[in-house]
Amino acid sequence: MSDYANQPYNILPLLPPEKNPETPDVLKAAIAANRSLAELKGKAESLPNPTILINSIVMQEAKASSEIENVVTTNDKLFMALSANDQQTDPQTKEVLRYRQALWEGVSELEKGSFGPDLYIKLMQIIKGTELGIRDDSGTVIANPNTRKIIYWPPEGKELIRKLLENLESYIHADDKTDPLIKMAVMHYQFEAIHPFEDGNGRTGRILNILYLIHQGLLHQPVLYLSDYIISHKSDYYRLLREVTEQDAWEHWIVFMLEAVKSTADRTMKRIDEIRKLLDETLELAKEKLPDRVYSKELIELLFEQPYCKVKFLVDRGLAKRQTAADYLKELESAGILKSKQAGREVLYLNIRLYDLLASP
Repeated sequence: MSDYANQPYNILPLLPPEKNPETPDVLKAAIAANRSLAELKGKAESLPNPTILINSIVMQEAKASSEIENVVTTNDKLFMALSANDQQTDPQTKEVLRYRQALWEGVSELEKGSFGPDLYIKLMQIIKGTELGIRDDSGTVIANPNTRKIIYWPPEGKELIRKLLENLESYIHADDKTDPLIKMAVMHYQFEAIHPFEDGNGRTGRILNILYLIHQGLLHQPVLYLSDYIISHKSDYYRLLREVTEQDAWEHWIVFMLEAVKSTADRTMKRIDEIRKLLDETLELAKEKLPDRVYSKELIELLFEQPYCKVKFLVDRGLAKRQTAADYLKELESAGILKSKQAGREVLYLNIRLYDLLASP
């Protein structure tokens, strides 16, 4: 076993792992995770407007993934910042929104066939709002936040880090018949162990998880995120990462990640059902309470793309001209579906029940 805490872990083993990770327990967990993921893929594709789900889940993931790194904001600040032209957005909320931007940039890069070190660097640069790349300086360590004791000292040297990332890329693209979910778990450990950047490694690594699932065709849309599960099992997550480093204990780590996929997929399917039910109820309520000139299915679906709406959204979608759009939103507020809120010079309209649903555990 290497001394991974008192000196740089420059002998981090290359991939694939020396031990075959596909043990009976791992394969059993992989079957369950793949089944849930396939069900989620089908359910997500059945939505009449997938943007409804994607926007809400992406924002919750951006918030949760950033929270793991102690970048904390609120649902309200996030959704308002997404909708309002407010220059007063606080730095932490802006950083969470950059995570969202990085995810969508990653999805776009996948369409170009990109899944290597250049993609990893681009994601980190967007998340951190920096032009820095692979770390060059020495002394980047992972320490206990309370005792300051070094827990892990990742590899050092730009050339070595680049070599390790290229090996990771080769492993990702290798046609070795390894179950993609097992490969995702191995990939995630290796990226975190390489720790190629001064900051933003955790968030970049978590975006790479979802991009890999899309890259493998296991999902068509970015609707599965593990950050909430990691927050709920944070001590196990970091303990199991360390045990791979210290004991080559791949099995427990991979099973943990597969259980995270299954649990998160099941939870996301439940959330899809909740959103669909709420959308159907809102359509019925709007049909009952709104004048015929106001009601349209397209208008109600727009209100579900994100919790806050404004006149410009209706105009941009071609649903109404500016004054008519303002009248529509006021009618929706009178019907109890929306609630107005001043944001600087703008008036935003909150879909109250959608917001409450997204804010619930």
